[in-house]
Amino acid sequence: MDFFYVLLILLVATRVFGEIAERFSQPALVGELIAGIALGATVAEYPATFPQLVNLVANDVFVSITELGMFFLMLFAGVEMQPHKVLQHSTGSLVVAIGGMVIPLGLGITLGWLFLPNSEFLTAQCLFLGTALAITAVPATVRILIDLGQLDTKVGQTIVTAAVFDDILSLLLLAWLTGLIAVGEPPGAIDIAVLLGKMALFFVVTGVIGLYIFPWGGQLMHHLKAQEFEISGLLVGAFAFSVLAEMLGLHFIIGAFIAGLYFGQKTIDVASYKRVKNTISAMTFGFLAPIFFASIGLHLNLSALTDVPVFVGVLILIAIIGKVIGAGGAAQVYGFSFRDSAIIGVGMSPRGAVELVIAGIALKAGLFDVGSSEFPVVENLFSAVVIMAVVTTVVSPIVLQQVFSRDDP
Repeated sequence: MDFFYVLLILLVATRVFGEIAERFSQPALVGELIAGIALGATVAEYPATFPQLVNLVANDVFVSITELGMFFLMLFAGVEMQPHKVLQHSTGSLVVAIGGMVIPLGLGITLGWLFLPNSEFLTAQCLFLGTALAITAVPATVRILIDLGQLDTKVGQTIVTAAVFDDILSLLLLAWLTGLIAVGEPPGAIDIAVLLGKMALFFVVTGVIGLYIFPWGGQLMHHLKAQEFEISGLLVGAFAFSVLAEMLGLHFIIGAFIAGLYFGQKTIDVASYKRVKNTISAMTFGFLAPIFFASIGLHLNLSALTDVPVFVGVLILIAIIGKVIGAGGAAQVYGFSFRDSAIIGVGMSPRGAVELVIAGIALKAGLFDVGSSEFPVVENLFSAVVIMAVVTTVVSPIVLQQVFSRDDP
């Protein structure tokens, strides 16, 4: 009963705030994040009034629901996008992804060396900052583009594909970081080679299944009498791809995205495809996605703003500038216009998904434990990264909305 109460509060709050955001010509995502922030602040101030919401982000069931939100967002993005367009923009997207990781990574490491005290954890802490700045939150990016109606454009396809490449490349950084935290040294060449081999194996296996098994399954569904078998078939494929991704060291959202990508109008008939897409859309944007984005807002702890405001301000600034220069600069070198390059840079700026996972790993490993209050930046490092993730996810759609609205007649 308590959990249904939690879902009731979250769903009402996110939908109300999302509608308010839309009324002010902003994407619903902005309202959903603000709903989470408002609820988190209210619970922190009046914990006895809302005991069911205290420590909600640590609840396993709630975490599972938020992960389903990420899963369905990426599945819908895959279903919505066209594989031939993704392949067409893949080279440019890879260039954008690399540029969008290298520059923020370097800026984050430099920021760490400038602000953090010398200690045995300094190298790992600097790499943590660099990794947190280098990664793009793919689910947030997808939602922003969907809200703005830009997912199926050349720029939108480039941003999403680059963000997926970004997520894959981030695994190398995560392996490096966890190695430093666990054993004090980064993974060796053999470990990296094994990880790259697993990535390649994933794409080969899913490619074979997507190109040959999915169409066969689509034809088989025409002879089945059970209702909504197409949606069940898509979910089975997406769950299978996600399980395979996790087994091979990739994030499960990559599996969901690839499954959706192979599930196109050539797999089933056009009418069934549209019905499946509408069903996924309703489940995603009517329930799971709002809960997921509210959960990001619930993570927010504003203590760093009062304890280390300069550090937080610089962190947010280089988080945005790093992506605009890195991803946007790479896009312009590849041939995009200055305007489209700037859009790509801003579109790659949202954090808030993988960053929270990485921050949680670092927190549990004791990376922020300093044993005294002499080093406020270290004490507030987790809080500062969460603030950065939330702010970039709120600011990006607002900026993009203003840019795209100028193009409307």
